[in-house]
Amino acid sequence: MRNLRTIKVGGTAPEDTLFDDDGNIYTGMRTTASGGGVIVKVNPANGDVTRVADVGGQPLGLEWMPDGRLLVCNAPLGLQAVDVSTGTHEPVPVNGITFNLCNNAHVMADGTIFVSESSTRYPLDSYLKDLIENTATGRLIRVDPDGSSTVLIDDLSFANGVVHVAETDMVLVAETATAKIHAVKPDGSGRTVFAETEGHPDNLSIDADGRIWLAEPSVFNPLLPKLHAAPLMVRKVTSSLPAFMQPKPVLCCNVSTYDAQGNLLERWENDPTTYHTATGVRHHNGLVAIGSIEHNAIALFDV
Repeated sequence: MRNLRTIKVGGTAPEDTLFDDDGNIYTGMRTTASGGGVIVKVNPANGDVTRVADVGGQPLGLEWMPDGRLLVCNAPLGLQAVDVSTGTHEPVPVNGITFNLCNNAHVMADGTIFVSESSTRYPLDSYLKDLIENTATGRLIRVDPDGSSTVLIDDLSFANGVVHVAETDMVLVAETATAKIHAVKPDGSGRTVFAETEGHPDNLSIDADGRIWLAEPSVFNPLLPKLHAAPLMVRKVTSSLPAFMQPKPVLCCNVSTYDAQGNLLERWENDPTTYHTATGVRHHNGLVAIGSIEHNAIALFDV
């Protein structure tokens, strides 16, 4: 990653990044260990950080809505719509769904939302328990403009990044535990494996050229599939061990791009001792912005 630099955002866990038309970067973060979710705007040219809205909880994925508001995937609170000019926000109604761990989304021009719920069993702070036990309760959900919802996939091992690919009219969803990206039609049919990723996948995004960007917070850990093949009791015991005895993410700061057919195009790596655990990535006019749930800053590099 050329000329990697960081900008502190005034809080912790800026998980995702999102550009506006002027090149400013939005991210969500925590202001306290237990939450206090805030949205900020970052000027990448001078590093200025402006507080935009207090949304509570833990903001994760961010997307623009057709009416200009910011859609926030708030892990414990569900979907929120934020007016970035006033800071006001309101819940986005999703009929029939109560979110446990709302993670990432893609918004269509007509207002349809495709959103992932990583786990229906464990909260964000216990994500490692979900990965180790392989609860496979992650979901991909379509939310229509009238608020009605349809569960498209309901057996994902920690559902994560979401993006719609216009060229193929397929919705992609990352499955973190298995290092796969799945593809499905907007009605839930035609499910296939879009790609098997080199690292464990997190957020997905798509740029103006149609390239699909993937953030990889961890190198693939071969211990996970071995654990997943073990009886549930073994997995539960393992997930209950002291933290120093549990399998841990293998730190990295890698991002990759794919074409619409799932072919790997490019891959960038960075020294993880300087910045690691890339959970969100966006590209805008030659600048790439990375978020990390383990840092107090976003990272930028040029392509």
